[in-house]
Amino acid sequence: MTMEPADPPGTDPTERAPRERQLSRRSNAPSVSPWLILFAIALLGAVIYVLSALL
Repeated sequence: MTMEPADPPGTDPTERAPRERQLSRRSNAPSVSPWLILFAIALLGAVIYVLSALL
């Protein structure tokens, strides 16, 4: 079974399939910064530290 291409040859870029446009917007940058993850872990540690001091 062969599938026809999403966009026929010679298709204008504005007439491309929506799925193809979404794929072309992807970049090589990670969606979440490693610094954001480290900050979240540190913040969680600080919250646990404060809660343990209060209880």
